[in-house]
Amino acid sequence: MSSIARLTGAAVAAGVVTAAIALPAVGGTGAMFVSASEELGIKPEELKEPPLAEKTTVLDAEGNQIAQFYEEYRENVKLADVAEIMKTAVISIEDFRFYEHGAIDIEGTIRALAKNLSSGGIAQGGSSITQQYVKQVLLNSATTTKEKNAALEASYARKLRELRYAMAVEEKYTKDQILEKYLNIAYFGAGAYGVEAAAKRFFGVDAGSLNLVQSATLAGAVQDPNATDPNLGRDQRQRLLHRRNVVLDRMAELGKITPEQAKEAKTEKLGFDKGKPLPGGCGASEYPYFCMYVRNEILSNKIFGATKKARTQFLNRGGLTIQTTLDPRMQKAADRAIRKHVFASDKAVASEALVEPGTGAIKAMAASRKYGNNKRKNEMSYNVVANALHGGGTGFQAGSTFKVFTLLTALKEGMKINDGVSTGSGYRAPSYSAFKNCKGENIGDPSHTVTNAEGGGGGFKSLATGTWGSVNTFFVALEQKVGLCDTIKTAKSLGIERSDGLPLTEFETFTLGTNEMDPVTVATAYAAIGARGKYCKPMAITKITDRYGKVKTYKPDCKQAFDAEVADAASYILEGVFTKGTMRGVGGIGRPAGGKTGTTDDQAAAWFAGYTPDLAGAVSIGDTRGAQQHKLNGVTIGGRYYSSVFGASIPGPIWKDTMIGALKGVPETDFHPMNTSRFGGCGGSCQPVQPDRSESDDDGEADAELEDADVDLG
Repeated sequence: MSSIARLTGAAVAAGVVTAAIALPAVGGTGAMFVSASEELGIKPEELKEPPLAEKTTVLDAEGNQIAQFYEEYRENVKLADVAEIMKTAVISIEDFRFYEHGAIDIEGTIRALAKNLSSGGIAQGGSSITQQYVKQVLLNSATTTKEKNAALEASYARKLRELRYAMAVEEKYTKDQILEKYLNIAYFGAGAYGVEAAAKRFFGVDAGSLNLVQSATLAGAVQDPNATDPNLGRDQRQRLLHRRNVVLDRMAELGKITPEQAKEAKTEKLGFDKGKPLPGGCGASEYPYFCMYVRNEILSNKIFGATKKARTQFLNRGGLTIQTTLDPRMQKAADRAIRKHVFASDKAVASEALVEPGTGAIKAMAASRKYGNNKRKNEMSYNVVANALHGGGTGFQAGSTFKVFTLLTALKEGMKINDGVSTGSGYRAPSYSAFKNCKGENIGDPSHTVTNAEGGGGGFKSLATGTWGSVNTFFVALEQKVGLCDTIKTAKSLGIERSDGLPLTEFETFTLGTNEMDPVTVATAYAAIGARGKYCKPMAITKITDRYGKVKTYKPDCKQAFDAEVADAASYILEGVFTKGTMRGVGGIGRPAGGKTGTTDDQAAAWFAGYTPDLAGAVSIGDTRGAQQHKLNGVTIGGRYYSSVFGASIPGPIWKDTMIGALKGVPETDFHPMNTSRFGGCGGSCQPVQPDRSESDDDGEADAELEDADVDLG
């Protein structure tokens, strides 16, 4: 500050002191201040008070809290819900005549200004609680470094500006209202903003349950919360202990407590220890992967704000209550099933999503590995259950779960369940033009041979038997017949997008699941079959209530992706996977269900996706160190050795155990019967000769004969 500025500031301050002393104290110090302010032309100025940053609470479908988000850990509380001893402590140390003076404490200000004049700077505060509240509002409102510096600068100009605001605040609110606002805005250290958060953070109690020692501790922390932050170390805790004792002495001096009470209280330990951990964040949630999905849904979806910054503030400062779709009972079923088959210490990670057909509601998200950054404990810090947009990674190739999209396309184009194609033990595209991507480009590869698992032979396969056996050569030939682009369009109509956000790769092996997926995406696609062709985008949020009680509800975003009767025919075929196909060794769940195993080339990853009319789920397993480099051959998972992991080895049993638990008590729902006049028997692609009854299986589960090579439904 220049010498001229200091002189000007000193002159103003001297004027305040002189005017305050010279004017008669008519009606007490408040009236004397009014006279002084009028003499100097100081008038009230309206203070803009934007809402305080307040924590957002996330609830499951039953209303139980599962997570919190915040920029500042704060829980606003009514003054009536704050312990009387806490109010007494903070008033005693910060502004003991708070209820007697106006916007400024004349005696305190005169004393502080006199001290400052003699020191040539700002050596003493003398601010009332009202002035401190104003300062905190200005600091919280600051959006730029310049504004923050202005709110903190040590100058008489700032003091006079705060004084004008304080005058307006005193005119606008009662003393109790001002004290309530101050207690809610003040920072106490250790990441706790406001007295309610501080009480919970420091002592694990609410503000209404604070005792004398705890109240004195928090009142002492307000003056310089960073210097007395007990979470920072021993020196800070010692400073806080000293400040607590200063508060106790002051309370005794003012007669608020007896000297004996103060003496006894000072013998107690600080009581903070390591403090209660800050609540909130997905790391502290019992359901971290679902929590990450909700957080990233808000941060990435423009319905929650036009910019990333706006969406972040909406989530972390908005004081929201977010109701979600998570079903704790179904979540527990998924967690139990995964723990049964895959250990948290295993290198391979299993993950599962449960989605409700007809709404897209995500009911559960589970993974075998715990969420976190501790590599020694084999924790993982990204959302393996979801796509990159929702905190996930690159995902795993979906394998034969993609054959369902070719099956649906064939049914959509008029094929019947006994229609099919004949293939050899290997398949080669007859020409480059045999496959065209959705740009119309020729992408057939006559040089590449697609084979079946374990060298299985060819022959005629129908839609039914080809699906039950999960025959690679059959599905590539079927994809050639119905069209690669049509198959891709079917998949896209069911929300299929790569987990990493890149465009789908469009090669002839599309039907074999060469694109990387995540369980949420795959489960949602299969849920559409269970909902008779009604595809609903995955949803995790059903309702948001803001800090003022205004409620916004979110409805399912659905469309009819394909004919309901097509879904019925697909369900008829996919039910057979449990009795005649790749899951027959595992078995069904005791109620109508359809599904499909999936195994990638050389067991880089394995999947199972299935559904009932009430619930759909998808399970994947792979090695996050690199699925192609660390394949699932010769591995021990869940304490069991596997020479090779297929879709029915681990994902299928996880899905089965999950669904049995998740649907316990849910009334059984049947699939709609297939329209046999439309899809029964065969049409233009009937079996030309007696079929070869040996079936190959890329999932390693159908090397025995299938029961029926033909399904005769007329």
